[in-house]
Amino acid sequence: MTWIILIIAGLLEVTWAIGLKYTAGFTKLMPTLWTLTAMLGSIGMLGLALRTLPLGTAYAIWTGIGTVGTVIYGIVALDEPASAMRLACIAMIIGGIIGLKLTNA
Repeated sequence: MTWIILIIAGLLEVTWAIGLKYTAGFTKLMPTLWTLTAMLGSIGMLGLALRTLPLGTAYAIWTGIGTVGTVIYGIVALDEPASAMRLACIAMIIGGIIGLKLTNA
């Protein structure tokens, strides 16, 4: 269950990172409320996961999910570049996430 909580926390990190783009410097009410809610949920769930997972592992996986999800969103929805090097770097982050999970099962 802890790993599911951590994955959800990472997905909420993706949500708030993307949400920041749409808050216009926190001047738009609904995107700001959505972003702040996702931030609180993400950090709260990370805190729950840290009850049983090592700090370094949980934090690296949390930020990794956030990084990969945000980059993929940028490529798919915002027409950001999807160069071979960029995709290779994303693959390395995913490999690191999987490796950390496997070593802390």
